[in-house]
Amino acid sequence: FFFNAPKVLMFEQVSRTEGQNIRGFSLFLTALFISLITLNLSGLVPYTFSVSSHLAMTLTLALPMWLALLISGWVNNPAAAAAHLLPTGAPDALGPALILIETISIFLRPITLSVRLAANMGAGHIMLGLMGSYLSAGLFTYPLILKILVSLIETGYFLFEMGICLIQAYVFCLLLSLYSDEHPN
Repeated sequence: FFFNAPKVLMFEQVSRTEGQNIRGFSLFLTALFISLITLNLSGLVPYTFSVSSHLAMTLTLALPMWLALLISGWVNNPAAAAAHLLPTGAPDALGPALILIETISIFLRPITLSVRLAANMGAGHIMLGLMGSYLSAGLFTYPLILKILVSLIETGYFLFEMGICLIQAYVFCLLLSLYSDEHPN
């Protein structure tokens, strides 16, 4: 179940987008999804380095995928790729401004994708570290009821953070698959 579920989830997601027409895209996105889950969850191990909370790592994942989609679209069908820069039905007077705005938003995609993953992973790991430090600092000085309460809160937050790790991997791959919608056939 644990090995098949991510594959099925990503194949279903890619089949709903234009990414299904790009050879190998669903396989690559599935491999990226499983890798991100592994990286995110391995960052939850105490006193280990969280790779996915570093902007350099997340940008290294987002930039090549985004650039591959962009270059592939412009090389295979430049007219259709250029047509995505201007929404249909837009007034002619607004054309240059809309093209500029759309171009800027397209070029900001890998940055926002990377910052979203790194910030969410980093914030969660910092909170886990602070709660763990508070728990270990009071291990011998706090009353028993407070130790139990803090331990339950820490355990609950750890489970919550595991869910966040899975969700962030899904969101990263979901946005990449949605970016493939602008890839011309």
